[in-house]
Amino acid sequence: MNPRDILLVYDKECPVCDVYCRLVRLGGSSGTLRLVNARDASAVMDEITAQGLDIDQGMVLKVGKVLHYGSDAIHELSLMSSPSGAFNRLNYWMFRSRRLSRILYPGLRFFRSLLLKALHKTKINNLRLENNKRF
Repeated sequence: MNPRDILLVYDKECPVCDVYCRLVRLGGSSGTLRLVNARDASAVMDEITAQGLDIDQGMVLKVGKVLHYGSDAIHELSLMSSPSGAFNRLNYWMFRSRRLSRILYPGLRFFRSLLLKALHKTKINNLRLENNKRF
């Protein structure tokens, strides 16, 4: 991994998450955003699991050696995003406030769970919790 790489770990099987992650752009000085499918085995997924972070409950943004999880990940991502394009401006406006991110993120996660349940997707269950396979 290049030191300027910023990893965004998310569930690629979630259509809304996939579109969001593909649309977000970082400002030029932030680094290079690399998207990581949480359903694939990787060193960063091992690190996320070792930290006890449930990837089914939130995306992870890795900047350097720091893991930002859930609402903190989307907040940090908004602060690094490029000001170009309507999507990135909206993303910045919605999530630039840590407080607002913490208010909005659970609702987004709830609707994500409903969507994945309707699509009959299984959970990633990186923490290997019992009876935790379905949304």
